[in-house]
Amino acid sequence: MTFTPPMPVKTPVSAPFWDALSEHRIRIQYSPSLATYVFYPRILAPGTLADDLEWREISGEGTLYTFTIARKPVSPHFANSVPQLLAVVQWDEGPRLSTEMVNVDPADLQIGMRVRPVFFDHPEDGVTLLRYEPAR
Repeated sequence: MTFTPPMPVKTPVSAPFWDALSEHRIRIQYSPSLATYVFYPRILAPGTLADDLEWREISGEGTLYTFTIARKPVSPHFANSVPQLLAVVQWDEGPRLSTEMVNVDPADLQIGMRVRPVFFDHPEDGVTLLRYEPAR
């Protein structure tokens, strides 16, 4: 039996993020009242509940904050994708993103290493996924 991996669902709140990814750009929210970038997409600024969030483009470059090597599939959908290099990347702009490392030998992963975005288009699902690779 073959399982198709689940894909994210675009919502009205997250649409600008997913639409930018489809153009191979990264846009996240910024709160002028907090003077900080915010991720995941939301309606109000965290902590203050200010109604001032705006979408801004970022480079997407950052550092590998942490990672784990999943040698057993996390679900049947990922049976053909092991080992999975599950990671958290901290963008240079501040927020962190849960993602997956690609184009790298697991032995070469190091916390704090510089990383850059890689866009994976899935036209059959109408979605582009954001992955990361070492910045060489």
